[in-house]
Amino acid sequence: MPSDSAARELAGGKLLVDEPLAQVARLTISNPDKRNALDHPILDAITATLSELQAGDTRCVIVTGAHGMFSAGYDIGEIPDDDFERRAERLVARPFTAAIDALETFPCPTLASLPGHTIGGGLELALACDLRVAQQDISLGMPPARLGLVYSHTGLRRFVDTIGAPRTRELFLLAEQIDAPAALAWGLVNRVAPAAELEALTLQLAGTLAANAPLSQRGNKRVIAALLDARGQLAPETENELIELRLASFASQDIREGMRAFVEKRAPRWRGE
Repeated sequence: MPSDSAARELAGGKLLVDEPLAQVARLTISNPDKRNALDHPILDAITATLSELQAGDTRCVIVTGAHGMFSAGYDIGEIPDDDFERRAERLVARPFTAAIDALETFPCPTLASLPGHTIGGGLELALACDLRVAQQDISLGMPPARLGLVYSHTGLRRFVDTIGAPRTRELFLLAEQIDAPAALAWGLVNRVAPAAELEALTLQLAGTLAANAPLSQRGNKRVIAALLDARGQLAPETENELIELRLASFASQDIREGMRAFVEKRAPRWRGE
């Protein structure tokens, strides 16, 4: 949550930016009517803010959510059916990817603080941060299999790099939510705290990250990223195939049925097409 000092309001008030500690910036998602879902303005504001911070003296960035939530993921629930494929692909493949890349490549340490349920694209946004601390009574999950969506290979790679292939299969193929202690055991989060202690732990970790040698922090982040990138190279034809699988899911009848079923709170009737 924002501190008592004035926070900048971006994206129509849906992203708040403040400085709870010296050289620590905090980005707070605040979209309560949609469970902090990520829309174009929020994602664009995250990308632009990180670019600004990179040019300043910030040594740590916290990403969190207001109103007892982190984020429910992409805001695609209200996209009209007749324009779904174009607009869903436009949201997920462009501003979301830009925000994720901006977080992942930010030169200084980043810390996601999860005060509530962290689902779908919200979980990938948290995973793009270097460290994650979660409130002990929250749930985390990836629902693509319940929505008829083929997830991006770049997103799935982040999960494989973090929790390994067996846990990634469990998370994505079962599409069941897990609790924070399980996420800690999997390595999906780094620390867990009671609700009353989450902000204090977040600021303690952020203060430590900001106080460490900046040259070392930047260098070690770069080395880790380079090692992971070198291990995950795909042949161009394979990468194209994976992209086509994802695009085909956006054009499918199943994803439309999955979204309708989600909104109507009923079991989907899959057709496999």
